Amino acid sequence: MDLKRKLETGNFAILAEIEPPKGTDISAMVNNAAKVKEEVTAFVVPEMSNAVMRMSALGAAMILEAKRMETVMQVCCRDRNRIALQADLLAASACGITNVMAVTGEDPSFGDHHQAAAVYDITIDELLQTIQGLKKGKDMAGIELSGKPDFIVGSMVNSGLEGTALDQEIDAMKRKMDAGARFFITPPLFDISSIEPFMNKINTSDVHIIPTVILLKSLGMARYMSRNMKHVYIPDELVKRIQKAPDKVRECIRIAQESVSAVKKNEFSGAMISTIGWEDRLYDIIHGI
Repeated sequence: MDLKRKLETGNFAILAEIEPPKGTDISAMVNNAAKVKEEVTAFVVPEMSNAVMRMSALGAAMILEAKRMETVMQVCCRDRNRIALQADLLAASACGITNVMAVTGEDPSFGDHHQAAAVYDITIDELLQTIQGLKKGKDMAGIELSGKPDFIVGSMVNSGLEGTALDQEIDAMKRKMDAGARFFITPPLFDISSIEPFMNKINTSDVHIIPTVILLKSLGMARYMSRNMKHVYIPDELVKRIQKAPDKVRECIRIAQESVSAVKKNEFSGAMISTIGWEDRLYDIIHGI
């Protein structure tokens, strides 16, 4: 069952993030995806996450789609102007990509090409509106298209904010929904209770919320995220659990498995598993759920 039908019918969707290669060798990307393709609803293909130069999301998604693996292609405001963004979206549709995810993109200063100039020709809201315009058969200049795409569209929402900042984020999410976004991926979630303030303020019958389940790679990573990512809550008990484990990687995999199960139990629309470059561990996570 594809992503569109799973969202429409209320079936739990498992998304898996898979990074395009930094080079032309696609073997690892394809092999890691192929091992879990029967269990994964769609593979989320980032567009140069953290502003690190890689193969484009369009190119990598086309490769996976050609091998009968459904994808969610990220479309990023950072790197392309409105002409190029529309061109990529039309190409994606023509190549069989049916799911896209609009993101703003991190500033190039975070990545490996610090001298790169960010584009940001249009905002995330304008990008979503552009996608809806293309779906209706017109480009941003109002010119009729010869054939129009039919995308399921998603974006991101920072569900870990509090107070006024959370209210502002929900307002921004509603604007994205008005512009056509139907599913939203959250930051990493380790404790279901930490997302309750957000969930209590939205109508889940109108939108599909898909939490990120991230694979912690080490005790150091868990500690770093706990101390430095203020919108991601990692319970102290979880950090201690990794610290005490004789096989810390195995324990981190178990935590990811349990997190996916908890997300499913709490009736979210799906989970997005992110291994941050350890895609070879996707099989272990998914087959232990």
